[in-house]
Amino acid sequence: MRILLIEDDAIVGDALVKSLGRDRADVVWSRDGLEAEAMLRGGGFDLVVLDLGLPGQDGLTLLRGLRGRGDVTPVLVLTARDGVEDRIRGLDHGADDYLLKPFDTGELLARCRALLRRAQGRGDDRIELGQLTVDLQAHTVTLAGRVLTLPQKEFRLLVYLAERRGRVVPKPQLEQMLYGWDEGAESNTVEVYVSALRRKIGAASIRTLRGVGYMIP
Repeated sequence: MRILLIEDDAIVGDALVKSLGRDRADVVWSRDGLEAEAMLRGGGFDLVVLDLGLPGQDGLTLLRGLRGRGDVTPVLVLTARDGVEDRIRGLDHGADDYLLKPFDTGELLARCRALLRRAQGRGDDRIELGQLTVDLQAHTVTLAGRVLTLPQKEFRLLVYLAERRGRVVPKPQLEQMLYGWDEGAESNTVEVYVSALRRKIGAASIRTLRGVGYMIP
């Protein structure tokens, strides 16, 4: 899962990046509301963890803009505001869940996983694609009962496409997912990883729509 963490507190943000990373999430951290808005407009995130008190642009304005654009990415709001009215306001602006500071990291991770399952219509942390099974929690892939060994980026690419089964994912979006905002990617990087995946899970498993992107049918 690729998560955009929007949190200006350095201590909280650093702890969350480490915790989410241990939970095998790919985390992009923004400390500013305006920067975060630009990132969200670029797309490619599975979940947003959003603090409300931000420099540049406050969290509620960011959330209202996200939903106003028709973006349905799940949003978990973090805030030190403990008033019921603040929570109601956040939910009414489009938040999917709410967690008050200070919070237990284990609960935050569980809520993130639950939001992702709900958004993808899954009852657990496994994705079934015929004889192919991807276990997001165990970070394993099996094909007809045989365990496949996938490097990290191949696994992330497979999960990203599998979670969007039946939808074409543009190549630039896949590049951004694999390398983030601060890393450059070679022009044929996605093709290389797609080719490697096809050799392992079957050539017909991933379709290429030339000039558009890739999809798992």
